[in-house]
Amino acid sequence: MERRLIHVITPGDHYSPRTGSAVPTVVHGLSAHAPAGTEPTVLVARGTYPDRYTSADVVEYLPGTEPGRWDRRLDPLRGALGVRRASSRPWAAALHDQDEWPPSVVVLHNAPQAVPLVDTTRHAVVLYAHNELLRTYSPREAALTLGGVTAVVCVSDFLAERTRRRLPPALRDRVAVVRNGVDGTVFRPGRRDASAPLEVTFVGRTIAAKGPDVLLEAVALMDRDDVHVTIVGSSGFSATDPLTPYERRVRAAAEGLRDRVTIRPFLPREAVADQLATTDVVVVPSVWPEPFALTVLEGMAAGAAVVASRIGGIPEAVADGGTLVPPGDPRALADALQVLADSPDRLAAEQDRARRRAAERPWSVVSAELDALLAARLDGQVTA
Repeated sequence: MERRLIHVITPGDHYSPRTGSAVPTVVHGLSAHAPAGTEPTVLVARGTYPDRYTSADVVEYLPGTEPGRWDRRLDPLRGALGVRRASSRPWAAALHDQDEWPPSVVVLHNAPQAVPLVDTTRHAVVLYAHNELLRTYSPREAALTLGGVTAVVCVSDFLAERTRRRLPPALRDRVAVVRNGVDGTVFRPGRRDASAPLEVTFVGRTIAAKGPDVLLEAVALMDRDDVHVTIVGSSGFSATDPLTPYERRVRAAAEGLRDRVTIRPFLPREAVADQLATTDVVVVPSVWPEPFALTVLEGMAAGAAVVASRIGGIPEAVADGGTLVPPGDPRALADALQVLADSPDRLAAEQDRARRRAAERPWSVVSAELDALLAARLDGQVTA
């Protein structure tokens, strides 16, 4: 069955390999492995990075006016009064010419406020949830806003359960789970020097929720010179942004650990893949309930053992491919790393286990799962 899939990503986000943002990464993975007969298209705001993924047709639109700070603060009140949220304005710009599109499946990424903007007499609409999106929505507003959705796709069971709690009973059966995947052609093992110190890597935004400070506390507790940690990331998706107070604290803690820690600012995805290819262990020490954590599978595909926090959807990403520790517990994290540093055989076994786990979730599998879900929900309603 031919089906035109139109992905609408966050206005202002970049459909580019330069960004580490989760939504473009997922859309690229799905589009690069779209089933035969599917025509993936991505709507991208003009002015975003010009070097774009070639996995889908890219259609530019003129960005709309972003709501101001007070508009955003008043949005929950607007929703409670049954008035359209101001945060829907940028999405309206992306959808302005939808009457000219052939019947399509419009996939709105992280945009519940945009669902009512889609003409459901012509198109099917899918809300793709990468994060918890309905915390400021009452069940009544959720019913009014999401009544037209064909499906609400969540990236983990954890996120799906959180989402169902915010929905009225009539909409809960529209929630489905399609877990994220990994590109094994980009993230793959490289050369590792068995005689070098154990190389441990953190990749992510350098913010408190991601827990790089917990990793540094663990390194301090270990007090050994045969473990080296590299922290890759900035507060956002640019290496040139000014350092935040938290980043300065992380760097000060790293300086106290001398040559046992290296700090590298944000890197594009190709450089991240190079870093992970020579890493022995990837640590995901998040202290907030991440819906999935793409870095888990990326580290695994690169051949690294994974030690991650037991919180949110991270255990679903790890499955049986890594070690889970309590979030915010540097002692437990240090103990897990000590085991891998002390036993080359255990490290090799964990790395092999991680590679097998990553091999289960290539984007081709994820794309096929999404296609099967859409086929079941649409029942042939939207075809080219």
